[in-house]
Amino acid sequence: MTDMHYLNYEEQHIDPVFDFTACRKVLDKNGRDESKIIAVLQGIQQHYRYLPREVFPYISNEMEISEAKIYGIATFYENFSLEPKGKYVIKVCDGTACHVRKSIPILNRLRAELGLTGEDITTGDMLFTVETVSCLGACSLSPVVMVGDEVYAAMTPDKAAELIQTLRQNELRATIRE
Repeated sequence: MTDMHYLNYEEQHIDPVFDFTACRKVLDKNGRDESKIIAVLQGIQQHYRYLPREVFPYISNEMEISEAKIYGIATFYENFSLEPKGKYVIKVCDGTACHVRKSIPILNRLRAELGLTGEDITTGDMLFTVETVSCLGACSLSPVVMVGDEVYAAMTPDKAAELIQTLRQNELRATIRE
């Protein structure tokens, strides 16, 4: 069995070859029972940082679940993304407590620092994605921003710019070490 799936580029508007090795590893780890679909989707998203559309027919075939059902699950849960995300996903809380404590200027500063315009949420280098969320559950620390699993409390636009600078420096150091 090959892990390469050949697609008609002109008809599908996607890469002509997709490597399913990571998908197979996730399936082997979690199992192919229908009850494992969320864990499988989480594992695949962790690898690619989103759910590529190419994986839906593959998962459907491997788990014997309709593509429509898998797509329904992937679009129902907010945690899943069908669009590529950056290495650093920055979530700006815009719940009531954060909003009244000026979360929007923080969001605007992050977008300006990253050169995001219009409806863009991810930088061209795929390093950063900026999203707003309804609530991060840290109201007493508002306004808050979350990067990965780390919460940054009492944010300001200047602190947000410093955070971007720190993340870029960390990324540069990591690149130099490689």
